[in-house]
Amino acid sequence: MKFSYRQYLLRITLLLIGVTSLSGFCQQIIEGQVTGPQDLPIPGVNIQIQGTNRGTTSNFEGEYQLVASPQDTLVYTYMGYVSQKVAVGEQTQINIQLKENENSLGDLVINAGYYTTTERERTGNIAKVTAKEIELQPVVSPLQALQGRMAGVEISTGTDTPGAAPSIRIRGQNSLRSEGNYPLYIIDGVPINSTPVESNSSLSFSGIDPLSTMNLNNIESIEVLKDADATAIYGSRGANGVILISTKKGKGQKGIQARIYNGVSTVANKLDLLNTQQYLEIRQQAFANDGVEPDEYNAYDLLLWDQNRETDWQEEFLGGTADISDVNISAQGGSDQTHFRLNGSFHQQGTIYPVDLQYQKFTGGAHLDHRSKDEKFQLGLALNYGVDQNELMASGVNFRSKAFKLAPNAPAIYLEDGSLNWEEWGEAGLNNPLEGVFNTGTIKSHNLISSLNLSYQIAKGLELKTNFGFTHFNSDEVVKMPQRSYNPSSMPLHRSLNTQSRRQSWIIEPQLNYQHQWGKLNLNALLGSTLQENQYDTFSVQGENYVAEALIGNLGAAESLINAQARNTQYRYQAAFARLGINWDKKYYLNLTGRRDGSSRFAQGNRFANFGAIGAGWIFTEESFFKQHLAWLSFGKLRGSYGTTGSDQIPDYGYLDAYEATPGPGGLYPTGLANPAYSWEVNKKAEVGMQLGFLKDRIHLGVSVYRNRSSNQLVAYPLPATTGFNSVQANLPATVENRGWEVEFSSDNIRKGNFRWQTSLNMSFPKNELISYPGLEQSPYAHTYREGHPLNIALLYEYEGIDPETGYYQVIDQNGDGVYDQEDKVVIQDRTREYFGGIQNSLSYKGISLQFLFQFVQQEGSLTSMFKSGFPENQLQELINTSGTTHQISQTPEASLAYSRVVDSDLVIEDASFIRLKTLNLSYQLPADWTTALGIMEAKFFVAGQNLWTLTEYRGMDPDTPMGGLSFSGLRTFTTGVQINF
Repeated sequence: MKFSYRQYLLRITLLLIGVTSLSGFCQQIIEGQVTGPQDLPIPGVNIQIQGTNRGTTSNFEGEYQLVASPQDTLVYTYMGYVSQKVAVGEQTQINIQLKENENSLGDLVINAGYYTTTERERTGNIAKVTAKEIELQPVVSPLQALQGRMAGVEISTGTDTPGAAPSIRIRGQNSLRSEGNYPLYIIDGVPINSTPVESNSSLSFSGIDPLSTMNLNNIESIEVLKDADATAIYGSRGANGVILISTKKGKGQKGIQARIYNGVSTVANKLDLLNTQQYLEIRQQAFANDGVEPDEYNAYDLLLWDQNRETDWQEEFLGGTADISDVNISAQGGSDQTHFRLNGSFHQQGTIYPVDLQYQKFTGGAHLDHRSKDEKFQLGLALNYGVDQNELMASGVNFRSKAFKLAPNAPAIYLEDGSLNWEEWGEAGLNNPLEGVFNTGTIKSHNLISSLNLSYQIAKGLELKTNFGFTHFNSDEVVKMPQRSYNPSSMPLHRSLNTQSRRQSWIIEPQLNYQHQWGKLNLNALLGSTLQENQYDTFSVQGENYVAEALIGNLGAAESLINAQARNTQYRYQAAFARLGINWDKKYYLNLTGRRDGSSRFAQGNRFANFGAIGAGWIFTEESFFKQHLAWLSFGKLRGSYGTTGSDQIPDYGYLDAYEATPGPGGLYPTGLANPAYSWEVNKKAEVGMQLGFLKDRIHLGVSVYRNRSSNQLVAYPLPATTGFNSVQANLPATVENRGWEVEFSSDNIRKGNFRWQTSLNMSFPKNELISYPGLEQSPYAHTYREGHPLNIALLYEYEGIDPETGYYQVIDQNGDGVYDQEDKVVIQDRTREYFGGIQNSLSYKGISLQFLFQFVQQEGSLTSMFKSGFPENQLQELINTSGTTHQISQTPEASLAYSRVVDSDLVIEDASFIRLKTLNLSYQLPADWTTALGIMEAKFFVAGQNLWTLTEYRGMDPDTPMGGLSFSGLRTFTTGVQINF
C-alpha cells in the first residue's frame, strides 16, 4: 500500500490537537496565601510557573490565584526571602511560609533590556537601584537620585536649577565630542533622545533634561548596563552605556497609596569674604602702592559710595529658602487575568534667589497588564505623561558671581518702589549689576512616553513578542525682556525670544524567543529587529517693540519679528539583533549577542555596521571541590566579556552640503560642507570580574576590571576661516581608552530579632587616556589634548613665585622668547576623578527605619577667583596678611596682566576631594493593629535630608563643581512627609 504523507500529517495534527485540548481541560485554579516567619502576609511575592513567563503576585493580604496544570511547578520568590518550589499535582490550595534569607542577592531579578537575568547568573556588568532608594529623594531628575549609588557611574548636576540636564558618564569619556558621550535612555522598552533640549534661559549651558517630566515615585527600578556583554545587543546606541528605567506595574494588590512631603532647600556653604573696613583698607593700599591719586572715576567705592555701608551680598542674593512640595497618589487593582495601576503627582519647587520663580510639574501614568485564560497571550501597556512649567532667569543675570564679587559698601540694587537703582550706579560710571533681572524665561514642556508589548506563546518554550513605542516631547519657551530691566538712557524696547522644540519618535521591535532545557543544558535564544524614526523640529524668532509689557511674548503684538530660524531633521534607524544564552547545570554560562545596525546619519556605503559580544561565567562554588574544602565561601563566580559597540551620535545630514536662505529674497548660501566618507565610531570593550559570597552570603564582594577603547573618532573637524565653513564632519585617527576597576561590597552586619543593619559600598578607580592621535601637534586640537593624558585636562603655566622686583605673580617663560603663549603651558592638570564611590547603611527595628548614604570623591579642582587684591571687587578673608605668598596689592595694568596669567597656572590647583552626607532618611511605620483600628492598610511618617554635611579642604563653594570656585550644585534640603496605604 502506498504511504500517504498527507494522511500521516493529518493524524499527527489531530493527535496534537487532542493532547492540547486534554492538557487545557486538566488545568486548575490554584489559590493560597504567602506569609513570613511571624505568619504575617507578604504582599508582592512573585509566583511563577517554572519554565514559563506565566505567573502572578500576591496582594496586600498575601493572597494569590492563578491557573496551572498538575505537572507544573510553582516558584515563589521575594527579595530578602529564600525561594521555594512546589509541585502542583492535585493541589488547589497551596499556602506557603517563606523563610528570611541572610542575603538573597542571587534571587534579585535584573533587567538586561531585551531579556531578564538574575544577580547570580548574569555574565555582564549591570548595576541596579530600586524604588526604595529613589522615591523619597526631593529631586526633579531620576538621574540625580543615582549619585554615589553605582560603581562606574559619574553624575554631576552642575547647577541648582530644577529641570537642568545633569551630566552623566558611564565609565568615562569615550568621545572627543561632548555630545558624543550621552548614554542610551530606555523607559519601559522605549528609547528616549538623551540629548538635552536647547534653551535660551539660565539653562542654556546645560540644556533641558528630557527626563525631568518623569515621576520619581512611579519608578520601579533603574538598571545601568556597562560592559560589552550587557550593551552590545543595543549596538551603536549602547557605546556609552545604557540606562533602563522601569516604571511600576499593578501587581494584583488592590488599594490606594498617597504620599505627601514638604520641605525647604538652602545653599549649603558660604565663603568668608572681606567686610567693608577690610575692603576699603586694601583699596586704599592699592592706590598708595601704585602712586595714583584716587578720583571719582577710579575710586568710586572710596569717594562716592557710603564708607559705612555693609551689605552681605551672599545673604542678599543666595540666602533665600526654596520651598518644596510633592503630592503623589496611585491606585491599583484588577483580576486574575488583568492588573492595572494608575498614578498622578504634583511637584513644586521655589528658588533661593531674590526673584519670584517657581518650578511646577504634573505627571500622570497608567499601566495595564493582561493575559488570556490559557496564559498564552499577554499584553502590557504603559503610558507616562508629564507636564512641567519652569520659570527661570534669562541668561545674562548671574547672582552667583555678583554675590561674591560686589564691594560690601556698594549702593542698593533696588529703589523703594522695586525698580532698579540706576542713578547711584551711574554716578560711578557703572550699570546696575543686576541689569536684566526682570527678564524671565518660562518653559512649558509636555512629554508623552508610551509603550505596548504583545506576546503570544506559539508552542512550549517558543514565544512571539512585539514591542511598540511612541514618544512626543514638546517644549515652548518664551524669554521676556521688558524695558525696566535696562538702563533708561539706552532707550530699550520691550523684546521677546520665542523658541519651540518638538521631538517625536516611534519604534517597532518584533522578537522571537525560544527557551528549552535538555537535562542539565538550558538554552535561551532571541531573534529580533528594530525599526525606529525620530523627528526633531525647532523654531525660534525674536519679537521687538511691544506696546506694553503685558503683551510681551504675544508675537502678534510685536511691531517687528527678526532673526526667525527653523530646523527640521529626521533620523531613521533599523537593526537586526540576536542573542544565544546557554547554561550547563547552573554552573557554566555563555552569552552571545550580535546586532547589525543601519543609520541614516551616514552616506550610502557606510550606513550599516556589525557589533557583537561574548560573555561567560563560571560559578565555581558549585564544583564539589569548593563545596568540600571551602565551605566558608558560599558563592563564587568568575565572569568575563569582550565585544564591540558603535556610535552614531553626530548631527544629521553631515554627509550632504547644507544651505540657508539669504536675508534678501531668492538666494541661498552654503552653511555646511559635505563629507560622505566618514563612518562609524567603534568602541571595543573588555572586562573580567569576580563575585564572592561569604558566611552563607551575609557578605558579598564584587570586583571588576575593564578596558574600553574608542577609535575612529567622529568629530566636527575645525576648518580655517578662509574656507568659509566652521567645521566638517569627519573621522579622526585618535584612540581613547577608559580603563579601571570597580569594587562593590555588601554585608548583612546584624540580623537579630527585629533589628537589622546592612551596609553597601561601591568604589570606582577610573583612568581615561588619549593613547594615540597621529599628527596631533599639527591638528587644531594641539592645544587641547596630549597623548598619554586624559581628555579632560587643563594646560597651564608653571608658577614661579612672586617677582622680587615688581611684587607681582610670575610664571615661567619656558622657551625664553619673552612671549607668554601656549608653548609655555607645560603643566598638565588632570581634571578627572582619581576615585569615587559611596557607602550606604540601612538600619531597621520594628517599624523604625534609617538609611544614610555618604558620597566620596578624590579629585583636583581649581580656585581662580577671589584673590585679585587691589581691584574694586571683594576677595577671600584668608588672603589678608599673606605677604610674600600673594602679589602686591595693586590695580595697575601690569598687575592685571600678571593676575590673568597666574589664574591660568598651577598655582590655582586645589585639592577638591570631599566626603558628603548625601542622603538621610528616617521613617516610622505605625503598628498593624493601629492601622487596622484606623481603617487603613499602612501608614508611615518620614523625614529626609540631602547634602547635609561636607568634609573637604576645597576653598570654593562646592567641591562637586570644583572648577573656578564660585559654582555650586546640590542644595541642602530637608523634607517631612507621610505615606498612607488604603
